[in-house]
Amino acid sequence: MKRIAIIGGGISGMAAAYELALQQRAGAAIEFVLFEATSRLGGIVETVRRDGFVIECGPDSWVTEKPWARELSVELGLESELVPSNDDRRKTYIADGNTLTAMPAGMRMMVPTRTESIQNSPLFSDQAKLAYLREPEIAEQLKINAFDAGDGNRDESVRAFVVRHFGDEVANTIAAPLLAGVFGGDIAKLSVRAVMPTFVALEREYGSLILGLQRRVQAGKESEPIFTTVRSGLGALIADMESFIPERSVHRNVAVKAIEHSGGVWSVQAMQSADSRDIEASFDSILVATPAETTASLLHLIDSRIGELLPQQSSSAIVVALGFASGQARSMRIPPGFGFLVPQHQPGRVHVGNDCADDDRQALLACTFLNQKFPHTAPDGAILLRAFFGGPLAPRLLEHDDDSLIRLARTQLEGYLGQLPAPSVALVRRWPNSLPLYEVGHADRMAELDSRLAKIPNLRLIGNAYRGVGLPDLIRSGRAAAREIVAD
Repeated sequence: MKRIAIIGGGISGMAAAYELALQQRAGAAIEFVLFEATSRLGGIVETVRRDGFVIECGPDSWVTEKPWARELSVELGLESELVPSNDDRRKTYIADGNTLTAMPAGMRMMVPTRTESIQNSPLFSDQAKLAYLREPEIAEQLKINAFDAGDGNRDESVRAFVVRHFGDEVANTIAAPLLAGVFGGDIAKLSVRAVMPTFVALEREYGSLILGLQRRVQAGKESEPIFTTVRSGLGALIADMESFIPERSVHRNVAVKAIEHSGGVWSVQAMQSADSRDIEASFDSILVATPAETTASLLHLIDSRIGELLPQQSSSAIVVALGFASGQARSMRIPPGFGFLVPQHQPGRVHVGNDCADDDRQALLACTFLNQKFPHTAPDGAILLRAFFGGPLAPRLLEHDDDSLIRLARTQLEGYLGQLPAPSVALVRRWPNSLPLYEVGHADRMAELDSRLAKIPNLRLIGNAYRGVGLPDLIRSGRAAAREIVAD
């Protein structure tokens, strides 16, 4: 009987445990234990239902074109619960001062599928519009100069990549706030190979990103809704996986302090937080699904180089959800669309509690109009806004209480949306160091990591520090690693 340990009960660890439970029911001779340091499973995936609002405390959806979250949902019997984003109303705004300017229709991140929409947009200067027009004309040169011609040995920053295609203005106006909204990182440091692999592949094949996207549209590859979620909330994925996993296999409030490998056996030392009781157990295989910093600490004595290869920087996120009942919503004027982004080069003032600190960057990175993106998330006529804070100011903001952060969100949103009533529902979630930053050279570091892990028997590393931070990527990595461990 093979004994397997999973350290960490976030979405990757849960997906691995679910896959092991499937294998177990199919007759695999395995036993497994999942260790979670807190009382709650799911990591940043959490849904709160309150007064008719469905509030996601972490991600609100997944990218539809990545199939692994949908596949899991169907297996769990949630297919009828899957809801596509309301793309008929998809519009994203860029904050410019106190004005919200809509991004041109047909944009995929910073790349347009219709150049005529760019020419009519007030978002860009004549110089930026000319750069967009010229990009298809220099496709062959871009293809020849593609930083990654398929050898996989070179990398560059997202900024350098975008500037080569469209210039500095597009990098600052569109690329920077988009990537800050996902990673909270600086595009001058983020790896384009790791963060935007689809666009890297388009450059390699077509040279021009605009021509590449147009070909995808013509081939029908861009016809799906961009995002998908679960009607009852993404927390249903966690709850349904948990109900499938044997109760004896889940150990909550047990923090793993150290792991050792000797004689083909993995030893796990942990502590039960309820009574500070030490626990020690032996396993044949181990899956580590912890944040990068914790993983580096656990594996330091086994191979200290592993910690050096993992992302060295991460960003923190703060989510503030504000729900307005239908009576309150009548006085509000929310523009049609999915939300807006705030470029970080803009000057702004950060209000927290009774303090007001001058800063050259806004604390607010983005706001989602969630009831317009997914209408089921709010009662009829009601409005649900989610403000997203992160970047360099996040560590300081994490220290403030919920009431201060709710006031901060309301104050900053009013700068763009006009006066807001006191919300009928408000919720704050802090996710410190939750977003690892894939900096230039990340893919090469992951290749070296793989080669080192291949020399350590029956060990797998899963989570958002490696090859993707979205739900589908995390589900895929957890399930694939579980299958490999069983097969080994």
